[in-house]
Amino acid sequence: MNNKTKVLSIFLGLWASWAGAQSKTNDYLNIPGPLHLNNASYNLVWSSHPNNNYYKQEYLTAGDNLEKFKSLVTVDYLKGDFQPLDLVNQKVEELKKLKAVNPVVNYNVYEKDNQYILDFLISQNAADGNSILIVERNVYRYQSISTGNAKGVLLLAASQRAYGKDVEAFLKKLKTDKQKLVEAVAAYKLPELSVK
Repeated sequence: MNNKTKVLSIFLGLWASWAGAQSKTNDYLNIPGPLHLNNASYNLVWSSHPNNNYYKQEYLTAGDNLEKFKSLVTVDYLKGDFQPLDLVNQKVEELKKLKAVNPVVNYNVYEKDNQYILDFLISQNAADGNSILIVERNVYRYQSISTGNAKGVLLLAASQRAYGKDVEAFLKKLKTDKQKLVEAVAAYKLPELSVK
């Protein structure tokens, strides 16, 4: 496995991992906050810089928490010679594997001007398979960027969740409001990054 593949594997694994507790949150990407997306305001609540190439920052609305959030915005930056489409394709492959064992999983990919949006739905089902414990809808926007004399890929991700008894209403609303979040993420003016 070459270094580029190793970094990409680490990046994708971290992208899919869940945020743990951290005593201090650093704004590694120097993004002025709060972020405003889809008529909501998000403040930086968690960040990670696990290696030289990868940065992750998570933002929540007031009163929400990472353990059981309803709405989350994430900004990830992978420094290096990576192509957005390669990252999209790897995520799609992961979703295809999930869909084989979970019929709730669904996704769409949109492309414009070498920017990609991946809109997908995943769930955590009860052990007996008869109910959905958590449903999560994600809209990921991947874009190549340059910061100073470094280049990389920026991911702007908007996530929405529902739990237990709220899942059915969430899925029903999604049928009528599906494009709203996609349009908000697509239109969002990406922040200027200045990596610490």
